Amino acid sequence: MRPQDMTPEMVLARYDAALERRRPWESVWRECYDHVLAQTPGAGGPMLYDATAADAAEQLSASLLAELTPPWSRWFGLAPSRALEEGPDAAAAAAALEEAAEVLQGHFDRSNFASEMHQAFLDLVVAGTGVLLVEEAPAGETSALRFTAVPLTQAVLEEGAGGRLDTIYRANMLDTAGIQRRYPAAVLPVGLEPREDEPAARMRVVEAVWPDGHGGCGFMAVLDHDGRAVPLASGRFLDSPFIAFRWLKAPGETYGRGPVMKTLPDIRTANKVVELVLKNASIAATGIWQAEDDGVLNPATVRLTPGAIIPKAPGSSGLTPLAAPGNFDVSQLVLDDLRQRIRGALLADRLSSPQDARMTATEVLERSAQTARLLGATYGRLQAELLTPLVARCLSILRRRGEVPPMLLDGREARLTYQSPLARVQGRADAANTLLFLQAASALGAEATAQIDIAAATRHLARALAAPAGILNPAPIEE
Repeated sequence: MRPQDMTPEMVLARYDAALERRRPWESVWRECYDHVLAQTPGAGGPMLYDATAADAAEQLSASLLAELTPPWSRWFGLAPSRALEEGPDAAAAAAALEEAAEVLQGHFDRSNFASEMHQAFLDLVVAGTGVLLVEEAPAGETSALRFTAVPLTQAVLEEGAGGRLDTIYRANMLDTAGIQRRYPAAVLPVGLEPREDEPAARMRVVEAVWPDGHGGCGFMAVLDHDGRAVPLASGRFLDSPFIAFRWLKAPGETYGRGPVMKTLPDIRTANKVVELVLKNASIAATGIWQAEDDGVLNPATVRLTPGAIIPKAPGSSGLTPLAAPGNFDVSQLVLDDLRQRIRGALLADRLSSPQDARMTATEVLERSAQTARLLGATYGRLQAELLTPLVARCLSILRRRGEVPPMLLDGREARLTYQSPLARVQGRADAANTLLFLQAASALGAEATAQIDIAAATRHLARALAAPAGILNPAPIEE
């Protein structure tokens, strides 16, 4: 739908309809957060007695940040397309794209990308869906990029063509001052002027982004004021500022399913087992006592402290312990099994660094390959839903500022390469297969070796290992 065809009333109506479709998920999300994240004051929820899931979820989110978008490290690259790579301007194109990648990396390093991306990954692990907002920072700041991890409680998503989350709503509660700061050009209704003698009322502001059918997306911010839809801002983006991504997705569902949701039964059971263990330990430490009503002993005044003297009537048994009905020794066996399954489901034993210093290089490579196999489907989804839209949106901002040259990441002009540790695992496997073929061909003799184009093999290895395009000599021009 074109931006000019969308009205503020339509935005609120579509948001309310999408919010109603999201409600069945909210109770599951709330339970996942209650059993994994520490409670905030006044938030309610169950008491937490076991921290296995909380520790494993934090490790997994930190590992995703280190494996996919490591801070202060180049996890992406820009390279000429295959046709441009073999043309006469290959060296100049490679140098320009490498410079653009360096500029983008510098803005990543100077921005709040690492902290906000980690928070978005935490939402991804716990609830299965993460949302990242990429905005242009005001002029004068150290970075042109500003990132915000949007809580899933504020985001309402709709799936479009191709299974992409291309229609995104964000509902935020803002007071008048907050609305004026975020939308300086907005014209507020009469009566919303801030008053010093009254507390600022917070009102619902809905931001909507939807595809416009022409390769971009429309945007509108609407204030919900006493049943009226008041427009605050509208426009069009070449690339959506909201980036929604999922861990995995079941057919017919819009929102993702995370590893915490999968192992929630074990998390609940482990928390209950530890609670029962602590109650049993309290009984074992303090005991349960009984006393005769002899008119002398007053149980309300008894204090079980070392050296205490407890009075009793002559001939009465006084204070006697009550034997416990049994023990809870089997709980440790159950708890160890539950904790192992929780850590396995949250990949705490897969993505963590090897603890055995005697591991050989082959064992380390096999461990990395196994991790890549476990995260293959998830990494493919994150690459399509997070990494590619993220780089495209950031380049769009820098291109509008004139800091990078105009380029299209469509494969015909420039292509995006991934250089994260997880992406390099597959690249090393492809390079190993190519080297194995070259060794086998060389063993066949000179006739087989003559069939190999060494320059083409070198370029293929450079692409597989994500080597900078500028280190290769340009391909010779055929006359």
